[in-house]
Amino acid sequence: MSRYIIRRLLWGVVLLVVVLALLFVMFRVLPTADPAKLRAGRLQSPKIIAEIRHNLGLDKSLLAQFWVYLKNLFLHFDLGYSYYSNAPVKELIFNRLPATLSLVLGGAIVWLVAGLGVGIVSARRAGSRVDRASMGTALVLVSAPEYWLGLITLYLFASDIGQVRIFPGAGSYVGLTSDPVKWFESLILPWLVVAAGTAAVYARLIRGSLIETMGEDYIRTARAKGLTERRVVLRHGLRSAINPIVTVLGLDIGVLLGSSVLVETVFNIPGIGRLNYIAITHADFPIVQGTVLVAALFIILANILVDVAYAFLDPRVRYS
Repeated sequence: MSRYIIRRLLWGVVLLVVVLALLFVMFRVLPTADPAKLRAGRLQSPKIIAEIRHNLGLDKSLLAQFWVYLKNLFLHFDLGYSYYSNAPVKELIFNRLPATLSLVLGGAIVWLVAGLGVGIVSARRAGSRVDRASMGTALVLVSAPEYWLGLITLYLFASDIGQVRIFPGAGSYVGLTSDPVKWFESLILPWLVVAAGTAAVYARLIRGSLIETMGEDYIRTARAKGLTERRVVLRHGLRSAINPIVTVLGLDIGVLLGSSVLVETVFNIPGIGRLNYIAITHADFPIVQGTVLVAALFIILANILVDVAYAFLDPRVRYS
């Protein structure tokens, strides 16, 4: 197992380098705003712009710039400085990371609990009215865009003109260390919006997988031994049926950590997604590269954790 993890981590480093190389080429080849002019502001004289280009290293070759970036990244964990504000990218990302982690991890708990619960109930009552109603609702939630769902819930449950103002804290994020109660209140609606579509997918996945698993021979054997139906479902059936959920859970968390811009914008959450959006509008390449690097890192680590979890959930899985 340890060799497998080390091998995957090394491949992860290679993948990160490839992602960074593609970003470097894309932002240098595609027509974007000149970083030197952005840094110069109103002082647009050719001499000042040339001096800024030299200080930023933009007068070097693309390969030389990429090598300097990789050396600073792996030796000093230096992600560079913002072209627009001249602030350290690492500091900007780390300051906003707690807000994004609060949104994603809280949403993951909600969608996992809701998705598993609805999926198990639907699987045990396949074809019933409860099953049809839950799967129909799941289909609607999967089809609803997050930004639309967020705006609707804000209007109905958080705004002054809403019909039922039961989440007044939504739309004004408060940090966990500042006020835990207000932090929780400000994230209830974002958690529900983030979890809605994903929980619907999980419910459909666990329903189909559990229905198939409950027809296996070892399930009939467990019932023949006199085990209660609840133990048969949760202890034997769910353990095998949950593998598809484990696969998508790691990917969903990793992807959402780097692409939560819509929900963060709608609910005014100062996270990495909003930081990336602002950086794109200002052609601030170092911030975009830093946020993409963090997102890719989360996805790679999530994949490794998923593979390791397989070995504990399914005895048939072995890594060498």
